[in-house]
Amino acid sequence: MNRLKGKTCLVTAAGQGIGRAAALRLAAEGARVIATDINTRLLDSLTALETAQLDVTRPGEIAEFTAAIGPVDVLFNCAGIVHRGNVLDCSEADWDFAFDLNVKAMFSMIKGCLPGMVEQKSGSIINMSSVVSSLRGVLNRCAYGASKAAVIGLTKSVAADFASRGIRCNAICPGAIDSPSLHDRLAEAGDFDAAKRDFTASQPMKRLGTVDEVAALVAFLASDEAAFMTGQTHVIDGGGGN
Repeated sequence: MNRLKGKTCLVTAAGQGIGRAAALRLAAEGARVIATDINTRLLDSLTALETAQLDVTRPGEIAEFTAAIGPVDVLFNCAGIVHRGNVLDCSEADWDFAFDLNVKAMFSMIKGCLPGMVEQKSGSIINMSSVVSSLRGVLNRCAYGASKAAVIGLTKSVAADFASRGIRCNAICPGAIDSPSLHDRLAEAGDFDAAKRDFTASQPMKRLGTVDEVAALVAFLASDEAAFMTGQTHVIDGGGGN
């Protein structure tokens, strides 16, 4: 299938997990993919794609990078971090970093890519949010949930402002996805295998989602098949993940 043939797609945090799976899926759909990550070692195996180091917490670096690559058709904002703790546990520094990486980085990436999309009168922006956001509150995810709720607000704002100019902006809200990020959190329990087994058993489908399943949704939202969809929160959580 080549439904993205002729499109240029920019992906952040493409070195592992959902970002990597999405970059590979977009390329498989025929797109030119520019895969970025702060850790270039994680990009080494993506030999069939264009790769570049990018620190999305640095607005100046983003501005220079997006100006250098020129217009893109698709921006997938995947970079983010999960902080653990309730409001009393959360330090001001952790709160600020959660918003810097989970929200401000997307704001800066959109600022860098949107003018080119407006000029060509088309574009798809896909922001990584979470069911842990304005959609659902869970234990010990204060900074994370608040920042991912802000992502939904940013998504809806961009969608409303630029729909008439041919730009679509959607948010993806995963639940429990079998990814390096989830593995890190399960490892905090001490017994990784037991934690993963118990966590999986708590899911309605009795399994975790896969990064490839999320990547398929990214590819759909990037394609012209989703041309009438904007400003939406696309939940992919197996019926109520944690």
